[in-house]
Amino acid sequence: MVEQESPLKPVWKPGSHGNFANGVGVYLSETMPGSIVQLAAWPGEEKAVIAAIKKVAGVTLPDGAGGGAPGDVKAAFGFAPGKFLVVDEKEGLAEAFAKAVDISVGTVTDLSHGRTAIRVAGPKAEWVLAKFFAIDFSQVSFPVGAGRSTVHHDVFAQIQRTAPTQFDLYVFRSFARSFWTALCHASAEVGYEVR
Repeated sequence: MVEQESPLKPVWKPGSHGNFANGVGVYLSETMPGSIVQLAAWPGEEKAVIAAIKKVAGVTLPDGAGGGAPGDVKAAFGFAPGKFLVVDEKEGLAEAFAKAVDISVGTVTDLSHGRTAIRVAGPKAEWVLAKFFAIDFSQVSFPVGAGRSTVHHDVFAQIQRTAPTQFDLYVFRSFARSFWTALCHASAEVGYEVR
């Protein structure tokens, strides 16, 4: 795969911004994984796709939509019944899944070229994200590892809580710049650092 330039480059402003009266509220960054792959199981084949995710990516998922497994190098989560997103630091995951998931079991879609991965972390991460999405971001409703798919003003986002105060968001590459700009504006109130 040819290395792509980040769509955030024109609006990327490293450093500290906004109101720091109470310290840094959130840290914003782009994670740039090598692979972002969506798998969809045909009805009744969900367990076979979950097994393929474990075999290919080495990630164990709970059975059911919304469950997930975060990691530093690889992560995966179910975001709808029978639909899963798998992320890897390395390239080539889609090809490996294409060999492991037969067309009679489900589909494999490489989204690596079409998504931008944004990380929102810090003590005010839930609060900032709640400005955008009508989701309960509390740890009780959205535990570590869990994933959701949602929209903000027609910008589709897949979100995984990867740590107690950290979320990874996957948005369409074509909307990434405008979403990032809005995210920075929303974070200014609590103080944010781009890193």
